[in-house]
Amino acid sequence: MPVIDIKAEVTGKVWKLEAAPGASLAAGDVVMILESMKMEIPVEAPKAGKLGALTVAEGDSVKEGQVLARLEI
Repeated sequence: MPVIDIKAEVTGKVWKLEAAPGASLAAGDVVMILESMKMEIPVEAPKAGKLGALTVAEGDSVKEGQVLARLEI
């Protein structure tokens, strides 16, 4: 099964996880919300699939381009 990495578009902090591993997602579904400079930035699934592993937890600091989760398509 092909896998797509879901990456952070900005440097910030994982504010809230919206989906758990194993969840079925449609393209555009919110996987998690990052906080950066007091703004909430949703991280969306780029395609439909099943959420695989999360590589971060709520409260973790992340850098732009860092892999946050994997999506099985």
